Amino acid sequence: MAASFPETAISTDRLLLRPPADSDAASLVSMMADDQVNAWTAVPQPFTETHARAWIRQLSPARRSEGRGIAFVVTEHLTQRVVGTVELDGTDWRLGSTGITYITAPWARGEGYAPEAVLGVAQWLFEDRGFHRLELRTAAGNTAAQQVAQKIGCISEGVLRSAWTVRDDLAQGDRGTSRRGSESRTDLILWSLLPEDLDVPEPDWAEQRHLLSD
Repeated sequence: MAASFPETAISTDRLLLRPPADSDAASLVSMMADDQVNAWTAVPQPFTETHARAWIRQLSPARRSEGRGIAFVVTEHLTQRVVGTVELDGTDWRLGSTGITYITAPWARGEGYAPEAVLGVAQWLFEDRGFHRLELRTAAGNTAAQQVAQKIGCISEGVLRSAWTVRDDLAQGDRGTSRRGSESRTDLILWSLLPEDLDVPEPDWAEQRHLLSD
């Protein structure tokens, strides 16, 4: 039987990362309807409640049970509202390595939630699960995601040429001339985070919040 992550929750200063629940469906639908989410991710469009419930009830549990990774819904401690998701995938148990992706809800951007959530998962992976490497991949034009990687201490290892597609009209906004739904290829920047990269004081999120565009 393949190794797998335990069903668990991770708490940070301001956030709780927990397993997805049926009650999250409406928030997920609203979050995935955002233009930036549509542009930079591969989530189905339009993202419906059927998609949300399939992710909650089938896709996320299967990923964990099959040992491929784990998914978290990110909520605020104070309000319990959903502010994002964090997912691990492509886990290599022999090497102690896995990839991470993250989405911040449009109503929660500018608060530093993405770096806080990703850093919380990284610390859990390294300190509690004994992992040695966390990988992030950001589209070349997705500066917000790149800022998150930089803020938590990731090291850029290079460029994966023509390794992703973006939805042109949504990525370009009002400047786009492509028809809705068209895509183009883009490079991915490969980032890594190792346990020794965390041997620095954690950032003060209150001071950092105005510097982040996540």
